[in-house]
Amino acid sequence: MNGQGMLIAVEGPGGVGKSTVTAALTTLLRDEFAVNVCATREPTDTPLGTMARQGTDVYRGLAMAHLIAADRYQHLDEQIRPAMARGEIVVCDRYIASSLVLQVMDGVDRETVWRMNEAAERPDLVVLLTAHPDVLTNRLARRGTHSRFERETDSSHIEYGLFAEAAKFLADRDVPIVELDATAADPDTLARIIAGDVLTMRSHKSHAPGRADLQPQQPVPGASGEATLVPDRPAGAGPRTDRDGA
Repeated sequence: MNGQGMLIAVEGPGGVGKSTVTAALTTLLRDEFAVNVCATREPTDTPLGTMARQGTDVYRGLAMAHLIAADRYQHLDEQIRPAMARGEIVVCDRYIASSLVLQVMDGVDRETVWRMNEAAERPDLVVLLTAHPDVLTNRLARRGTHSRFERETDSSHIEYGLFAEAAKFLADRDVPIVELDATAADPDTLARIIAGDVLTMRSHKSHAPGRADLQPQQPVPGASGEATLVPDRPAGAGPRTDRDGA
């Protein structure tokens, strides 16, 4: 596999802006930095992924967890791994962290969810977008809910807390995580911060064998704020909100 192929997972609660930031990041990397990018999402738009995406009122618990995992492994085989082998940066809207949240909301033990997904590629970087739960609730009310998970009472507060737990869970397993507060930040600003981290990691991967660790990023034109890697966040810590404008 080409050493510069990367997998970036954009994660966060419903209404936080994952799809918008994914699109902005993809455009920025392609147009301004001339990087080959494969933008994708989970569940996928394949028949299997569509069954999962549209079937949240039909499938529950372990049935849904297995359906999501099956879609993920097919996604890896058919799209993600081939793109990475070509040296592309794969930007995926939702990945394993979402399973560690939504399937736990659905009554499946987190360790069980992890075992079901343990053979999947670990992302080179998880971008966790967070926002104040009340802001998320208002956004969902304006946008409309996309699944029964978002229709659950107090879903924004529940997801907010579970994503914090999922971040700690993944960080404990050496998955690099950057956490950005999207409460009021512009998606283009967030995309530019993420691009700085991605390009820094890509540069390190091209000069050294093995997995690259995220180092302090170099300034990126137009970026505001500073991305934060949080592999050592304390147990039970909620999403960081100390970023200025991001």
